[in-house]
Amino acid sequence: MKITFLGHAALYIQTSTHRILVDPFISGNEMAAGKIDVQALDPDVILLTHAHQDHVLDVEAIASRTEALIISNYEIVTYYQNKGFQGHPMNHGGARDFDFGWLKYVNAVHTSSFADGTYGGQPGGFLLKCEGKMIYIAGDTALHSDMKLIPLYGNTDLAILPIGDNFTMGVTDALLAAGFVDCNRVMGVHYNTFGYIEIDTDAAIKTFKDGGKTLLLPEIGEALSV
Repeated sequence: MKITFLGHAALYIQTSTHRILVDPFISGNEMAAGKIDVQALDPDVILLTHAHQDHVLDVEAIASRTEALIISNYEIVTYYQNKGFQGHPMNHGGARDFDFGWLKYVNAVHTSSFADGTYGGQPGGFLLKCEGKMIYIAGDTALHSDMKLIPLYGNTDLAILPIGDNFTMGVTDALLAAGFVDCNRVMGVHYNTFGYIEIDTDAAIKTFKDGGKTLLLPEIGEALSV
């Protein structure tokens, strides 16, 4: 898998057969301006961890153009189905084999509502198994003990964790989360986009290194291989 960081918590996952977009907040992110062309994204699937605007802003524009399948919790998928989009609802603990891989919707500790006030269900994260690898997309979350269950489903090759603090885990808790998940390779997201979540990235990398783990902080538009 090739995972491109699109800024904030947005990801573009490319496999040998599919293109998966996660939490697209691009057009409203000043840091992504001039770096990411929303019109160039052509996903087959859009995964949404929760309904906050900084995770769903570009869903309708992209799905209208690509007819991508939206996968999230029941409330979020129903919200978009009522607008005429394709969707597949899931809920916590549920897993399913899709043509792009195995997907499990797992717990996250956060809140979830649309910008218009519509209830967005309970937030979640995803386990994705594809092409012999497994990644954990935590979504916006606090540290929680259910993360210790994730190794039961296989070896996590990459954990994608929020590190910006204030609204989610900070760096220290993210390091603990990496231990819970039993993953030594972590990609940090949800940091530095705006004032509440600005962090010292050098200090964050050192914290992980001192803890025996690697924190990857790709530039917007940079890709990682899994």
